[in-house]
This record gives sequence, structure tokens and C-alpha cells, in this order.
Amino acid sequence: MRAKRISLAGISPLPLLGGAGRFLRDCIYPPACCHCGVRTHDHGSLCAACWSTIRFIERPYCEVLGSPFAYDPGPGAVSPEAIADPPVFDRLRSVTIHNDVARALVHRLKYQDRPDLAPIMAGWMVRAASAELEACDAVVAVPLHRLRLIGRRFNQSAELARHVAHLSGRPFRAGAILRIRRTSQQVGLSANARAVNVRGAFAVPATEHGAIFGAKLVLIDDVYTTGATVSAATRALKRAGAAEVTVLTFARAVSGLI
Repeated sequence: MRAKRISLAGISPLPLLGGAGRFLRDCIYPPACCHCGVRTHDHGSLCAACWSTIRFIERPYCEVLGSPFAYDPGPGAVSPEAIADPPVFDRLRSVTIHNDVARALVHRLKYQDRPDLAPIMAGWMVRAASAELEACDAVVAVPLHRLRLIGRRFNQSAELARHVAHLSGRPFRAGAILRIRRTSQQVGLSANARAVNVRGAFAVPATEHGAIFGAKLVLIDDVYTTGATVSAATRALKRAGAAEVTVLTFARAVSGLI
């Protein structure tokens, strides 16, 4: 069995020692690829082989759904999907297509107790939505129900949001939205079943209405699949008066290029 590797990236005591501290850290925990474990030059990076498999979402893409286009239709283009069925949120931005290495990183963060991956993934998310983050008033996260949080020990979306907020210099409102109803796991459900599962599951507490009303928000989740969860969360935020909601995820499912 492979020994579990613990990352010291982001832990404060050694960096405070400057170059000597970093040298000591690198001697004890040599830099390694976040995915395959191959030695790398820096902590919190991917090796060349793993990096080459990441399908980063770059322009041109749909300005609403962030879906990558196979060709450049010109500035401000919107996909047929966004025109036919406009989302409740204002726009979606994601770092990468949800496959291979990206899927593994999400799975390790979510299920394998690897919160050290959150600042690395958040750095890419800040790059993917730099303009939207610069224009927003606050960063919020899709919440877990308190009973599921006890079992999982941390909310991966909140961890990503906390680091996105820190890196972008925007406030993180951790309690801005609550999951008031425990829902079933979304994995394996159809699109319609996912929407029904999370309907009415979120609410903005009265104490947060003043901060949410009229605000431009960036809502963080780890993966965008059908959009059911972030749509339900967006409805709760907009009922509380949010002026604009941009959804930002690390990965997103894409059936094919438009």
C-alpha cells in the first residue's frame, strides 16, 4: 500500500524561516506532482505528463455557460443551450473539463482528506474568473448540510472558496447561505432527479440579508454537472436580493464542443 503523502504547502512555521525553512521542508517533503507523485521542481504543481492531460477551458467559450466552442464565433457569443434554457445564475466559469487528472484532484479533495489541494486548485480558479472576482462584492460557497459536514469533516467547496477569496482579496461570507434540508447524493441521479433533490434545500439566514441584498457574488462549487445544485443555491441568493451571481467551479462536465 502506498504511504499517504502529506503536503506542507501553505503551512506557516517553515515559510516564516525563509529560505532555510523552505530548504528544510523540501528535504523532508520533496516537491511532488499533486496527481501522480513524481518529483517536481515546486510544491503544489503537476508534472509535465499530468499537466499535458488537463483540458483547461480557454476562450472562445459561451459567455453565459462557459461552454468551450470548437471555433471562435466572435466576442460575446452565447451558446444555443444558454439561449434555449437560460440559467438562473448570470454566468458560469470553470477551470477545466472534468476528466482524468481533474477528476482525480476533485475526488481526492472531496473524499480522501486532501485539503492541501484546495489552495492549488483555487489559484487556477482565480485565473479562470479574474474579471468576475475583481467585480464581485463577496465570495460564497455551496454549503453542506450539518449532518453531512460531520461525516465528511470539511466542506470542499468552502475550502476552495476560502482560498479563492484570499487570493483575490475579496471577502468570504462563510455563513451567507445554508443547506436547510438534507438531500441525497447527486451522483447517479438524472438531471430532473437532481433538480428535484435540491429544490428548496438552501436558504439565506436573516442575519445575512443586509450583506447579500444588491451584492454581486461569486458562488463556488467543486464541479458543475447539470447545474441543479448551484441553480438551487442561486435562487436562494437572489430571493435574498443578490444582484448578480457568477458560478465558479474547478471542473465542469462537457458532452462535446459546441
